[in-house]
Amino acid sequence: MSTKEKQSEELLLEEEVIKQNEIVLFNDDVNTFDYVIDTLITACDHTPEQAEQCSIIVHYKGKCTVKTGPYDDLKPRCSKLLQAGLSAEIV
Repeated sequence: MSTKEKQSEELLLEEEVIKQNEIVLFNDDVNTFDYVIDTLITACDHTPEQAEQCSIIVHYKGKCTVKTGPYDDLKPRCSKLLQAGLSAEIV
């Protein structure tokens, strides 16, 4: 086994160990697309395009991962979504 292959293997193993949490946003029949988009821009630092795409996925699929990262970063963001009246959870 060459040195390059061994380094690649070690890098892949490190990536698998890192656990990323996710904020999952769920569909509802209450909030408008514009409201959800604006809230995602504010709470999750989405671009308008990202927020629009997420809102469409949530509408048609019922849920969408809107942010990934360490729990400490996601908790206040998820709280903002919940306070805004959206349905979300960290998984």
